Amino acid sequence: MLNIKDSIKRKILIVSNRLPVDITKKGNKLYIHPNIGGLATALSSVQKQYQWQWVGWHGRRNVSKEIENKFNSELNCYSVSLSKEDIQKYYLGFCNETLWPLFHYFPKITKYDSSEWDYYRKVNQMFCDKIIEIADPEDIIWVHDYHLMLLPSLLRKHLPKATIGFFLHIPFPPFEIFRLLPWRKEILAGILGADLIGFHTYDYSNNFLNSVLCLLGNNNELGRLQIGDRTVNVGVFPLGIDFQQYFDAAKNPKIEKETGRFRNIVGEHKVILSVDRMDYTKGIPERLEAFDTFLEENHQWHEKVIMIMVVPPSRIKAHQYNLLKKEIDESVGRINGKYSTMGWSPILYMHKPMNFQSLSALYVISDVALITPIRDGMNLIAI
Repeated sequence: MLNIKDSIKRKILIVSNRLPVDITKKGNKLYIHPNIGGLATALSSVQKQYQWQWVGWHGRRNVSKEIENKFNSELNCYSVSLSKEDIQKYYLGFCNETLWPLFHYFPKITKYDSSEWDYYRKVNQMFCDKIIEIADPEDIIWVHDYHLMLLPSLLRKHLPKATIGFFLHIPFPPFEIFRLLPWRKEILAGILGADLIGFHTYDYSNNFLNSVLCLLGNNNELGRLQIGDRTVNVGVFPLGIDFQQYFDAAKNPKIEKETGRFRNIVGEHKVILSVDRMDYTKGIPERLEAFDTFLEENHQWHEKVIMIMVVPPSRIKAHQYNLLKKEIDESVGRINGKYSTMGWSPILYMHKPMNFQSLSALYVISDVALITPIRDGMNLIAI
């Protein structure tokens, strides 16, 4: 995304809400292990080719100085520590109950709380302070996603010679929806502190540029904006997957073994695969309703097809997600109760995280991928 071929000697600071590591507790000890999330996986090639450091939250309220030092020296990671109230107001509050639903075109369930906005500003400033501690004046700073939309402008004030990129991993809504946000101008001004702003699709890029024009009066010329004495470039950079990793997976002996295990479970049935984390943007209840309609109207497929539905838990403390889980659980129970026979249940429901081996095995045995998001940034399952 950033033109860094000619900047090998400058280090890259990757900045995201979460570090690419997880911390687990066993007994009285904390253990660090890599995070297999989408962002960490997508940026693995950058980490292999360039000098880099990663700034983000470590996922726990408190860690020891020993863990902090291990982050720095062994993992090139620098953590921002968030209090319980920071997590509640900034992350669970403003990020997940204001920005997430509004940017995914769900204004009816969007919450507007000025105290949570204050915490959003506070945490963005905390990230800025951490970066200032470790950055050199002309470093490349790559800021990711909706959690940190104020950060590019904050960094610009302190590091005017730095090259700053910002990439939004979720949709950017049309102006008619974005203008509902009371702090819309502050968000735009924050993002425009970057030199390069990236989106997944042209629609999202155009929505952003239209909002800049309508709210700030800045027109663009082929995606270029003049902000004071700076030129800001806006572009489309769809994120892909590591094709070769998945292409080679079916030949992996461990995955072949897992494939055999799943084939024993599904037998000769045709398999429809549905993989989505628990989120109201993914259209999971609508998907279940469609499958119910399919079975009702096509009796010849009874006992011949199974839908494997993998729904890893997500944001389990958020009220909307608990309501969604209850709705999905009830729908799965109703459909299985309606159609099941002694030797067949139409839905195999897995509400748990799934590792690469198991997921790859499911891809191998499946005949149809059923992917029906209502709104997505870039759906990597569909690719």
